Amino acid sequence: PVDALLKYADQIDLALIMTVYPGKGGQSFIEAMMEKVKTLRAAYPNLDIEVDGGVKPNTVDMAAKAGANLIVSGSGVYKADDMAFNISTMQRSIEQYGCGKKDEELSPLISDGESTKST
Repeated sequence: PVDALLKYADQIDLALIMTVYPGKGGQSFIEAMMEKVKTLRAAYPNLDIEVDGGVKPNTVDMAAKAGANLIVSGSGVYKADDMAFNISTMQRSIEQYGCGKKDEELSPLISDGESTKST
């Protein structure tokens, strides 16, 4: 339970909330875990909160809006048709909703095959 973590949260650098059952990749995101993220964010506004499991472009906004500012995404990246697009989409969500950046501050969306380096 997240209440057990709350009494120690001022002593940690990062809180990890699992959003799947640990042990097997490719599971579905457990939306109910967002209550834990919201509770931690409300109590510790400056704490790094990471979610791990089922994080994909269609679930990352939910995590970021709940207060996650770090994510782990396995199959959301490695099983994607366009890995660069998925990564940049999720990065922008965390920047916008998890870190409070404005639109003009967000990283660009990119796709596989596009160069991010300017010449």
